[in-house]
Amino acid sequence: MANDLVVVGAAIISDGRLLSAQRAEPPHMAGGWELPGGKVDPGETDEDALVRECHEELAIKIRLIGRIGGDWRLSERSVLRVWTAQILEGEPQALEHLALRWLSPDELYEVDWLPGDLPVIDALAHQGLT
Repeated sequence: MANDLVVVGAAIISDGRLLSAQRAEPPHMAGGWELPGGKVDPGETDEDALVRECHEELAIKIRLIGRIGGDWRLSERSVLRVWTAQILEGEPQALEHLALRWLSPDELYEVDWLPGDLPVIDALAHQGLT
């Protein structure tokens, strides 16, 4: 819907592994795992927001490769849009997260994914990490 809050996420893949990030806040989400990303600011494109968020949260520069699915419903008023991405510069740092973890295809379900991210992880597991 036009008035939906848009949240963007990056499925950052390197050497066949997916980068996962453990939330520090808000309290009801803290400790859950997600794909890095965040909210799209007014006047910002989804893609620009995702590049900015990864720079702010992880101190890396990324290149978006391709969109995964369409709009993934997070709540009645918000949607998640996800792209696969690769790191162009830097090494991911947990600047705003409790921890980061690279997951191989066999390890994708070893972390407690937030409910909104789980369908995307299922899609990634189905298509394989490449």
